[in-house]
Amino acid sequence: MTVPKLDDALIFRNGTRAKNRVVLAPMTNKQSHEDGSLADDELRWLRARSKGGFGVVMSCATHVAKDGQGWPNELGIFDDALVPGWRKLADALREDGALSIAQIFHGGFRADTAASGLRPWSASENDGSREATEEDLQRVIGQFADAAARAHTAGLDGVELHGAHGYLLTQFLSTVNNRRTDAWGGSLENRARLIREVTRAVRARVPATFLVGMRLSPEDFGNAKGLDLDESLAVAGWLVEDGLDFVDLSLWNALRNTTKRPDEHALTAFRRVVPKDVLLFVAGSLWTRADAERMLALGADGVSLGRCAIANPDWPDRIHDPAWEPKRPPLTRQELLDRGLSSAFVGYMSSWKGFVAPE
Repeated sequence: MTVPKLDDALIFRNGTRAKNRVVLAPMTNKQSHEDGSLADDELRWLRARSKGGFGVVMSCATHVAKDGQGWPNELGIFDDALVPGWRKLADALREDGALSIAQIFHGGFRADTAASGLRPWSASENDGSREATEEDLQRVIGQFADAAARAHTAGLDGVELHGAHGYLLTQFLSTVNNRRTDAWGGSLENRARLIREVTRAVRARVPATFLVGMRLSPEDFGNAKGLDLDESLAVAGWLVEDGLDFVDLSLWNALRNTTKRPDEHALTAFRRVVPKDVLLFVAGSLWTRADAERMLALGADGVSLGRCAIANPDWPDRIHDPAWEPKRPPLTRQELLDRGLSSAFVGYMSSWKGFVAPE
């Protein structure tokens, strides 16, 4: 098997090309306006990474409906009035030579009532949320499709559906959070019904030239609970049948093997069920060029950088220097501001243990 290089072009099956295999992972940052519209702070943060050489730039998780808003000052895609901001972002990233992908999601019971003013809902009653009705489910399927259509209208290159981290789509997959006994719960086929219906609706709403991907949590970690590796593999295979162009694995620590099978890496397992023409991305504590190249050797087509990209906005350009070492936390507040973060984003990162240096 020929292992691709980080600088090689990333070519999706529809012919869309990225200049390299380095992806800016979607990250919460609280940098947009209260009404969900794009703010200059958000644009500045993303452009610092596109100018730094990232071939694909993903937005933060952006809610497809007001009742799915996860936190205050979250970039939204739930209304046509928000399209001009997305068009401005898409144009700017294209000018810098990067593909633009919006990560679209619904928070489910993790939605923020204080931000939206609405009661959350999910597969079952959880943490004050109500159980979803059939009307809720049909509506949110349409809202995901509407959001993808807005992203296409705005000139973005694609969307990534957020099926990870314990948000709505993951809540339905979960054996812990989904206790339904109807067609949306119980068996894996039923628990996967929502994520599959959303994927099919999105794929049917946009042309083949527009990318559609899915972020998945393969196993339990953090807010993702009630997930089994083999079930996640089965779901990935179904979603590929439903029309995905790429699968994005969120591993938190991609240098470790799976919990269920400690002798096997998640990439190896998913590569068995994800055909070669469907690209496979991986994220999780990747910092160095060697880390990223190891992921490509294991079967990844691209690497997604999160915290590393916060600290190193020009990582793709700098790794050509063998003597360069990426900056690691802690970073001072001023260092983060110099890297294109706003005060709000720096404040949010202060909740990540050890990331922001005490003053």
